[in-house]
Amino acid sequence: MKWKGRRASSNVEDRRGMGGGGKTLVGGGLGGIIILLIFTFLGGDPGELLGNMAGTESGTSVPYEETEQEKELADFVSVILADTEEVWTEIFEKKGLAYEEPALVLYTGSVESACGAATSAVGPFYCPGDQKLYIDLSFYEELHRKFQAPGDFAMAYVIAHEVGHHVQTLLGTTEEIMPLRQGMSEEKFNKYLVRFELQADYYSGVWAHHAEGMGYLEEGDLEEALNAATAVGDDTLQKRAQGYVVPESFTHGTSEQRKSWFYKGFQNGTIKGGDTFKQRGISKGW
Repeated sequence: MKWKGRRASSNVEDRRGMGGGGKTLVGGGLGGIIILLIFTFLGGDPGELLGNMAGTESGTSVPYEETEQEKELADFVSVILADTEEVWTEIFEKKGLAYEEPALVLYTGSVESACGAATSAVGPFYCPGDQKLYIDLSFYEELHRKFQAPGDFAMAYVIAHEVGHHVQTLLGTTEEIMPLRQGMSEEKFNKYLVRFELQADYYSGVWAHHAEGMGYLEEGDLEEALNAATAVGDDTLQKRAQGYVVPESFTHGTSEQRKSWFYKGFQNGTIKGGDTFKQRGISKGW
């Protein structure tokens, strides 16, 4: 991807080396974040929830020395965030809406957000409570080696997906979906979560469409993003971890679903085609 020498976002908070402080969810993972999100949207205090969960005190602030590789990664994600700002501002303006730019927080080890404390084990995430993206840049090494999804556009896909969740927050989708957990079985609610995540994949594809139109993509970039979407599918992750899949526990969608919705967004380039909630009593999308 052509990114060097282009505008970087001013909405990046560098908390690397600071430590998260407070209670950290043992085991981390998407489940912990989702529990916090649901609890918050049902009117609860995430701090209270964290206080009642098993946790450990996360580390204190230590001097942080950035390597050349880390500096390049930090510069890269800042440029990608700037690209998303440009694309989504234009899309929202065409619909007579104002796009509110999210912040991106760089951290190491653990971090405190409005959704509670989390360790880098949860991977990149978005917190609607403070409208910020959080990422430990070491995830990209994991994406390359553990998930076998190398390439700069694979990394860009990760940022664009989390920005997709921000778009959902601005459009009211997040606030509408999360309270459904109340009075609903986990298995049934997981089906909504899958559609929620697939919509974020679609929105990341919309961004990629516009990035291509601006001449930023290079040969092989699209394949890198599709490979990354495939690598983080629920079926692929479960099969790698335990040798079998449990479809009722899926929260993000299969590899084929994630790849398909990203590519659909890439082809369409408009937000209108991303209504993944059709036939489930919710219709979110223009």
